Amino acid sequence: MNILRKMADIVMRRLTVREPDDWYSDAMRGDAGEVVTDTSVLALSAVWACVNLISGTIASLPLMVYQTRNGTREIARDHPLYRILHDSPNYDQTSVDFWEFVCASIELWGNAYARIERSNGRIVGLVPVAPALVSVRRLGNGSLEYRWTEDGKPYVETDRTMLHVRGFGGNPLGGMSTLTFGRNAFSLARAVDKAAGATFKNGMRPSVQLVFEKWLTPEQRALAKSKMTEEYLGAMNAGRPWIAEGGAKVEAISLNPEDAQMLQSRGFSVEEICRFFGVPPFMVGHTEKSTSWGTGLEQQTLGFQKFTLRRRLKRIEQALEKQLLTPQDRAAGITIEFNLEGLLRADSAGRARFYQQMTAIGAMTINEVRALENLPPVEGGDVPRMQMQNVPITEGDRETVRQIIAEEQE
Repeated sequence: MNILRKMADIVMRRLTVREPDDWYSDAMRGDAGEVVTDTSVLALSAVWACVNLISGTIASLPLMVYQTRNGTREIARDHPLYRILHDSPNYDQTSVDFWEFVCASIELWGNAYARIERSNGRIVGLVPVAPALVSVRRLGNGSLEYRWTEDGKPYVETDRTMLHVRGFGGNPLGGMSTLTFGRNAFSLARAVDKAAGATFKNGMRPSVQLVFEKWLTPEQRALAKSKMTEEYLGAMNAGRPWIAEGGAKVEAISLNPEDAQMLQSRGFSVEEICRFFGVPPFMVGHTEKSTSWGTGLEQQTLGFQKFTLRRRLKRIEQALEKQLLTPQDRAAGITIEFNLEGLLRADSAGRARFYQQMTAIGAMTINEVRALENLPPVEGGDVPRMQMQNVPITEGDRETVRQIIAEEQE
């Protein structure tokens, strides 16, 4: 009975408590034998590029607070959350700094935390907390408790005083950590990098070898090594021809199959890492299979926006609305959304096509376009316009009849 009770306690603890991750334990050692930590993983160029790309792209998008009144949605610049989310969440960080930290935390640990600071019941700041420090558990009253220690000071907060953005997984206690589930792939990539570093540790690997028909005496071997070092490896003598004497032959050393396989493994590790983060390999500089999906790089970029960024943006937006908005805010039509038009800022041609189509169907006015381009309004630019030939089908026949009559009269 005691054994069964202990097993039940372990299962219940896993369901109700999420301890802070111990990155240096044997549990975080991959199959290749390398310990996986946040620092060691970010030392891999592919991981750094993926996390930097996703978090930097999301952080650069404007995070807006909107209010819908009488069917019209406007930017709620007077709302207290607008300055916090759009400009500066706390005294030390800009919005880009804060959201890069949040997104990087989600990508690596599967969770992002921020302590909510209030004054007179109003939210006045968000202070980020390193996810590796935080343990989460379900209390008897159903609320969540967050515990951590930072700079020697213990903190105990609840879900009413903490912003918790969960990554993939959907567990109320926390999302799934990419470091944990990808530890074998990351460990293999680390092992391959270390093997490559060991191969080239002393600079370039030997590119030539001296071949003698007979065994050398110790004196001859020492003389050959010293001459090789002086004549061939000397920096001042680089590029000079080697003079072989005493029956010696100079042979070039080609790349052996083991080294070639190591290079292929490094390329495969990049693709594996990109798979974990949902990033097309070409976007992190791996261009061996740049047209493996869609019709080319443009389609891969669109796919990255649709299938990688969109769900991350939605996850953050819903967490903010659920945890930061009050019932009064929801009743007043307050919503929080990222402005995806920020992705078009660097694409002048795509931006121009978008504006042209939106103004042609009357969905946007000229002044709305000018506002997005940071230009002053013009007189008459607030009137929606559309092409004259864009008329209902029933009106099309009448227009045709009028044209025929006009032509006959002429």
